[in-house]
Amino acid sequence: MKIKTILLYSMVFLAVALISPWIGPESIDVAKVLHFIQGDINPDGEIFWHQRVPRVLLGLLAGGGLALVGASFQVLFRNPLVEPFTLGMSGGSALGAFLTISIPSLWVVWGPLSSVQIFALGGSAACLALIYSLAKRPQGMAVHTLLLAGVTISIICSGAILLLTYLSNPNAIVMFQRWMMGGIDVIGYGELVSLCPLLFPGLGLLFFHANDLNHIALSEEIALGHGVAVKNVKRNVFIGGGLTTAAIVSLVGPIGFVGLIIPHSVRRLSGFDQRLVLPCSFLLGGAALAACDSIARTVLAPTELPVGIITAIVGGPLFIYLLVSRYRI
Repeated sequence: MKIKTILLYSMVFLAVALISPWIGPESIDVAKVLHFIQGDINPDGEIFWHQRVPRVLLGLLAGGGLALVGASFQVLFRNPLVEPFTLGMSGGSALGAFLTISIPSLWVVWGPLSSVQIFALGGSAACLALIYSLAKRPQGMAVHTLLLAGVTISIICSGAILLLTYLSNPNAIVMFQRWMMGGIDVIGYGELVSLCPLLFPGLGLLFFHANDLNHIALSEEIALGHGVAVKNVKRNVFIGGGLTTAAIVSLVGPIGFVGLIIPHSVRRLSGFDQRLVLPCSFLLGGAALAACDSIARTVLAPTELPVGIITAIVGGPLFIYLLVSRYRI
């Protein structure tokens, strides 16, 4: 049953991955796309292979990563409203990005990364380290302190952003607001490569502790009785989720609702076994964000909407439906 369920989600993931590159404001000729592989350079092939395919791949990885972190954190904190951005890392990323946007002298390029991604990543890393140091205890991380520290740091970052908004010129404010809406508008594969060094180790840590999270979901005492090293699991899940979120947010901005809605949907459809919930959340989250991005770039063509608007429009009513239907989350 578990294998069949994962296969079903995998089929949805694969279907979106194969169909999404063909969706866009410009129609693509299949023959020209295939000829491009053989060395026949043409506009259709350029659009397909260097714009749409990287964009779909980024959507699959970003959506999957955010959903996986949300599923893991909701178990770790035993709070159904926790999402990847609860711990303040998105606030740190936003502050770092806004610093670069508002101060042109900070503009630098390091490999495939621009200064916006570099400073956003640095902001997330700084928040991650600060929250960890505040919540660290001899017996392990204090989960409630972790949550409160994250919320507090997020508020502090918001205050700093408001100050920069007051001091910045209108062009910088418009650019920052566009970044905050979230977007998967990449060209080429350089950004995808820059994502991997943090994303894949973070995902690996979360997948590795799927069964341990099953025990922690019952209670920490029961988990200890079953031989689970709760202290190490909490630390590793926090670090894995932090690395994953920091990598994604630094590149696509704070895209909301994916990490909140998708885990609830998976648990409602497939049960509460984290060995099933985590991989299925990754698959469904990736498919959902890539599909939303396809809608974002076609619904008002030739104008392109930020994908964060689509996820909010779709995710908000869906979450209300889950609450009204009295689903036990």
